[in-house]
Amino acid sequence: MMSNYQKNHLTTSWGAPVGDNQNSMTAGQRGPTLIQDVHLLEKLAHFNRERVPERVVHAKGAGAHGYFEVTNDVTRYTKAAFLSEVGKKTPLFIRFSTVAGELGSADTVRDPRGFAVKFYTEEGNYDIVGNNTPVFFIRDAIKFPDFIHTQKRNPQTHLKDPNAVWDFWSLSPESLHQVTILMSDRGIPATLRHMHGFGSHTFKWTNEDGDGVWIKYHFKTEQGVKNLAPDVAAKIAGENPDYHTEDLFNAIEADDFPAWKLYVQIMPLEDANTYRFDPFDVTKVWSQKDYPLIEVGRMVLDRNPENYFAEVEQATFSPGNLVPGVDVSPDKMLQGRLFAYSDAHRYRVGANHNHLPINRPKLEMNSYQRDGQMRFDGNGGKAVNYEPNSFGGPTEVQEHKQASFPVSGVAENVAYDHNDHYTQAGDLYRLMNEEERERLVANIVAAMKPVQRDDIKLRQIGHFYKADPEYGTRIAQGLGLQVPQEV
Repeated sequence: MMSNYQKNHLTTSWGAPVGDNQNSMTAGQRGPTLIQDVHLLEKLAHFNRERVPERVVHAKGAGAHGYFEVTNDVTRYTKAAFLSEVGKKTPLFIRFSTVAGELGSADTVRDPRGFAVKFYTEEGNYDIVGNNTPVFFIRDAIKFPDFIHTQKRNPQTHLKDPNAVWDFWSLSPESLHQVTILMSDRGIPATLRHMHGFGSHTFKWTNEDGDGVWIKYHFKTEQGVKNLAPDVAAKIAGENPDYHTEDLFNAIEADDFPAWKLYVQIMPLEDANTYRFDPFDVTKVWSQKDYPLIEVGRMVLDRNPENYFAEVEQATFSPGNLVPGVDVSPDKMLQGRLFAYSDAHRYRVGANHNHLPINRPKLEMNSYQRDGQMRFDGNGGKAVNYEPNSFGGPTEVQEHKQASFPVSGVAENVAYDHNDHYTQAGDLYRLMNEEERERLVANIVAAMKPVQRDDIKLRQIGHFYKADPEYGTRIAQGLGLQVPQEV
């Protein structure tokens, strides 16, 4: 039956051969065009739908395939199968991204970078969805839509709005730590290969005996940390807005494979009740003097995507994609992301996004989910679509329940108990040498000068001053203002 067809024959999407792909069907030499030209209609209709909605955040990204190799025995802490023995390798896919810009924005802007890793483990996919910073601007997911609105475009002018940015930050002092990192040299990485990555949130590892620990992930680049000066970054943004995307692709093509060492900090469960900072507050770090880095393994990127849309644009990550041995924490930002990320993918790519090749786990999926747009497999065939059932369908595996942890209190809208937003930001400032401080202050002053209201500037200066008097004073001087007397 296939003898009339050849591999190089152009066909329609339904497999019929195309007789003419250069001329549309018309009524006579001059037309008009006929609606019966179904090949023309299909081409135009598909073209109109070639772009799925871009991500609201992390719209522009670059990705690569690679592997993760365990280099240290951590089985005393977690029963995760992909970490079960030294030397074990797990395939993975990573997507780097900027946060605030649109799909066509420049790579070399001052912005955090997304650092999302999908491990294709034998127990299902495990995603670490983090950034190139260990902290974030806010610590409760209820503030996330408002925060992102300030990073996007003004509803009237459709321009980026420094008034909104600094107004929100000045009214959200928990952002100070991340703002300090963002405005430092680390705010513009030289390449995607020359930056660290972090899980940022606190997670829980559980071992075979059911014992747990709190952990934080740190990916340390083997290429070394390199950053761009603002004037160089601006020049590159104008001349080659895809600089980071190009650099990553070319490095892998040249067999210069980027690599990162993965470490964890480990905190005993009981320490969460006594540590001097709330360990679930994503605007804070754990001191590495208190909880040293413990090596876990090595990540290597060694293969470029064959098709950007299929593999990078349609890749979907969620911190809720967990495997046995890894559980979540009461981190309020993490709790919100567990829902929001997968919900964004259901809207943007579709309810069956996990069936796409880039997202599909390497093991067979057994669920009772059926139907939905773009269900492109057998849809469960004739098997029953409910559970419990009497027909041998898949059932739960009790030993893989998430680890329990005690909860208590009254159901109400409450803030974190710890509200010291200044110590860690001040410590970071004092860790910098004089040249780094000068660049930090210059970056902040340049970013705040366009703000039109002095009360917003003064409120933010007060936060800098509380972190370190010199920090606040230098920024006030740069803006031609005085540190507020009440501070």
